[in-house]
Amino acid sequence: MSATCVVGLQWGDEAKGKIVDILGDQHDFVVRYNGGANAGHTVVWGDRKFALSLLPTGVLKPHVKSVIGNGVVVYPPRFIEEVDKLRAGGVEVGANLVVSDHAHVIFPYHMEEERLAETDGDGKIGTTGRGIGPCYQDKVGRRFGIRVGDLLHPNYLRERLSYIVPNKNRLITAFANGNPDAKTFDASKLCDEYLGYAERLKPHVTDTPRLLQDAIAAGKRVLFEAAQGSLLDVDHGTFPYVTSSSSLPSGIWGGSGVPSRDVTRIIGILKAYTTRVGRGPFPTELDDGPNGIGNRIRTIGREFGTVTGRPRRVGWFDAVAARYTSKLAGVDEVSVMLLDVLSGLTELKICTHYELDGERISHFPSDAFQLERCKPILETVPAWSEDITKVRKLSDLPAAARKYVDRIGELMGKKVSFVSIGPDRDQTIIL
Repeated sequence: MSATCVVGLQWGDEAKGKIVDILGDQHDFVVRYNGGANAGHTVVWGDRKFALSLLPTGVLKPHVKSVIGNGVVVYPPRFIEEVDKLRAGGVEVGANLVVSDHAHVIFPYHMEEERLAETDGDGKIGTTGRGIGPCYQDKVGRRFGIRVGDLLHPNYLRERLSYIVPNKNRLITAFANGNPDAKTFDASKLCDEYLGYAERLKPHVTDTPRLLQDAIAAGKRVLFEAAQGSLLDVDHGTFPYVTSSSSLPSGIWGGSGVPSRDVTRIIGILKAYTTRVGRGPFPTELDDGPNGIGNRIRTIGREFGTVTGRPRRVGWFDAVAARYTSKLAGVDEVSVMLLDVLSGLTELKICTHYELDGERISHFPSDAFQLERCKPILETVPAWSEDITKVRKLSDLPAAARKYVDRIGELMGKKVSFVSIGPDRDQTIIL
């Protein structure tokens, strides 16, 4: 049985969770393979909404096994908080949720390292402050990394922290450069705290690569859920304004232990416009003030971070960037989300090419210092005024809205499989 991957093709926040939720009923497993508690998504369960940042979207479906893969970095307090919140809301969470024993663990010193690094104006990237980057640094650096499975061995954990924490305190003191607010940590207290978390985590911890490999061998249906967006991929995104993991489907193999040959359907998720959070170049950005189109889209689309609450930057749909990530991700089809947010605008524009140093280009320069010099070449397309939130068939969309969707598919060179025209599950046109 083949597996499916749902991946965002922009800078994240593409409403991937909605498509994962729709497809979840057709799968036995939903798997997160990258990122951490910096990847917020809002999921709907009955008449309730839950804001999750670490748990996979599939956790709301008791018949689906939700998997946090080894490529994810886990902050135990957030894991416990989200589980408790779901249970308090009536959602059954038990054996249907597992976390890899090889996923790396975020500690408070990771957050402190990140906080201090983000006070450097010139070196500031615009992170969520959740300790994600420093945890991945420790993972690849090896000397200071601690994995979820280590929490279940008290003596080993205490030994590791007694070595790591003094080193971290020295690094933090150096980073602080005299800052009196810098925090240092006590290894013994930190160990006691995390051993307490381990008791809550223990029923969920397992060897997830073996679990998933056995599931695929048995013909089970597996759905991979990418965190963040492809333009934030650490290798292929707008470096250095990227995340610390591989947010493309290429991250599945390393982040879950499932070979890429087992993934035969890849669905790319796109907003009908473009957003980005934090710093970094954004060629189609609509920085046109509180009364401008950008702020109108932000307000109607509720473009504020699920994790941080930060207002997202907003711009026109960027076909140059989307074509780039579509090829990298190897998508078979695309889904156009939040089309309803554009209803009522007097004009719509799509970026089809860039101008770089006076030259018209169709390729995407992923290096931030080059992308900063790119100016969007915009194509004006017809707008529509009708409310489309009650439409359920593509043929019932206003002609201009249908043409807009068709134009995105044409520029992408891909078929459009889903069109979202509202936040609710049934506000989705499935082609």
